[in-house]
Order: sequence, then C-alpha cells, then structure tokens
Amino acid sequence: MTEREQQILAILRQEPLIPQQTLAERLGISRSAVAGHIMNLMQKGHILGKGYILAGQRYALLIGGANMDIAGSTLSPLISADSNPGRIRCSPGGVVRNISENLARLGSDTRLLAVVGDDLYGHTLLEATRNAGVDVRDCWLLPDEATSTYLSLHGPDGDMVAAVNDMGIINRLTPERLNEKLDRVRNAAVIVMDCNLPEASLQWLFAHHGEIPVFADTVSTHKCHKLRPWLGQIHTLKPNRIEAEALSGIPLVSATDAERVSAWFHAQGVQQLVLSLGEQGVYWSERQGSAGWLPAPAVSIVNATGAGDALMAGLVHGFLQDEALADSVRFASACAALTLMCPQTNNPSLSRSAVSSWLSNPHLAAVAP
Repeated sequence: MTEREQQILAILRQEPLIPQQTLAERLGISRSAVAGHIMNLMQKGHILGKGYILAGQRYALLIGGANMDIAGSTLSPLISADSNPGRIRCSPGGVVRNISENLARLGSDTRLLAVVGDDLYGHTLLEATRNAGVDVRDCWLLPDEATSTYLSLHGPDGDMVAAVNDMGIINRLTPERLNEKLDRVRNAAVIVMDCNLPEASLQWLFAHHGEIPVFADTVSTHKCHKLRPWLGQIHTLKPNRIEAEALSGIPLVSATDAERVSAWFHAQGVQQLVLSLGEQGVYWSERQGSAGWLPAPAVSIVNATGAGDALMAGLVHGFLQDEALADSVRFASACAALTLMCPQTNNPSLSRSAVSSWLSNPHLAAVAP
C-alpha cells in the first residue's frame, strides 16, 4: 500500500461510514482522489465492497512506550563538557510506538496501547501515529502527565553516544488500565511488548495473553532484566549483543558464542531468538533446532536510532504472513537497512514494495551458520 492508502484505511477502520467528501477534507485532497485510492484498495482486496466493508485481517496489538525523540548529531567527534556544533531533530518515538508505525507502513493491521500526556507532544505523537496507519483509539490521553521524552546524542558516524529518558508516565500504563482492554488482548493474532512497561503490567500481560504469541523487545540492558521471570512465555525475543549478555550471563563475541547464547535462551523456553549483532549481522535460531546467520548489509548510516524497531516490525510482519523465521529475518533486515539510511527514526517511505526492491540486491544473501 502507498502511504496515502494506509492513511485512508486507518480512518476507515475507525469510521467505516465516513463520507468521501469528509475523508477528502480531512486528508486535504480532492474527493476524486479519495475515490481513486478507495478503488485501488478494493482492487488490492483491503476493501470488500460498498459501505467500506474491510477485509478481515489478523491484527497485532502493541503495548509499551510512546515518546517524543529529540536527537542531536555532531559534525565531528563529540567533545564532552563542551558545546558541539551539529543538528537537532524532533520526531515521534518510543520502542513500541516505532514498531507500530513501521508495521502499519508494511500493511499489517496494527493497534497500539500506550499512554501520552494531554500536551503538544502527546497530540503530535497520536496524530503522527494515526497518519502512519496505526489504530490509536485505545491509547490513553492523560491530562495530569507530561508525555515522555527521549533525548539522544550521536557522533558523526550516526552511532549513539549517550541518551537520557524522561518516561515516568509509563508507570500509568497499569494493570487496571490494561484490564479495560482485555478483549483487545484476547483477540489479537500477536502481542508485541517492550520492557518500558512496569513490572506489574508485565505480570498482568503474561498472566492474560493465553495462547497468543508474545514478541518482546528488550529495550536496554537496564530494563531487559524485567523479562527474566517470563522468558518461558516469550515466542520471539530480539536482544542486541549487550542485552543478550546481560540476560544470559554468557559473553557474546564469536559465532560459537551466539550458538551458546541461543541454546541458553531456548532452554529457558524462548521459542525464537533473533540476535542483533551490529556489524556481524543477525543470528537467528528456533527452539526446534533451525538456525542461521544473515550478514549486515553495507549501508551508509545516517541515523542508527530506530533500526532495531524496524527489525522487530519486519519480524512481526513476517509472522502475520506465516513466513518461516529465516524469510522473516531477511525481510526484517531490509527494513532495518532502509531505516539506517534515513535521517528520521522511522523511514516514512518504508513499505513492502520498498523492502522488495532492497531485497533484489545480492549482498543480502544468507550464509550458513
């Protein structure tokens, strides 16, 4: 789907009886343009007929952090305790919110549970996320809280040097609030959560997800430890090198180490593990024994923030399409590569067609472990 088609489909999911003229005014385009987009959506099978009857589709439910990202990038190596010339950008962020935006751009039915403040950042986050195609109707807008903010500093190579987060509002995503959305949880095809969630909310989630697969993002070495009691209930886990080391206690340097770390996680009950190992690429494994390596693509990094979220979105999209893990990893790595080359945390041009074009390049061919 095109970005405009994603926007229209997101609105139709929330307002299936909206008149075309109202839809055109909301999007700032002509009514005839809306009619053309709707015709395309019908031809692609997303709309089944008159009255905007939408095709039945399994949806992903994403639960966790949503915040405003403020990123500063220096033009030369960062000098501490000094003012560094560079550029500052402000964009919607948050691990789960980023994953949801990427997932919606890939064409998956995506629904978000998050808390934001009733302030400029909060309204901006919800509007941007909605425009990307995510269903945000179940998010909470809290008048007595400030929207969480994530401030990061990056060197000229794009790698993050340091970050500060102000995410106290996430503690308001309580079990009581989640219980209000129990039907959303029980009817999801897959649940995606991040370790920004309070421990009590994690406990609620793992007590109520039933047979629905849970994809978990570790977020950071500081927060990933929250998952330790629940590893046996995780379908797919996507840690980076230091997060995997922090959870397993096993140094992760060589290919042999990756296999040992993978074996440890599978012994704890994790069904699928995807290790994001930077320049070494991605190591993936399944509890049943299938495993492999995918080399890191050669790209010019513009902004490293968000690549891991794009990787997770690709994995979830592959799962919803019933793809094998090896194919999902290849697709997801292309999502991450396209994000690395984009100045924004989320690549606004991400789509299945863009990923397909990237995958036509031979340098993404998988190699044996």
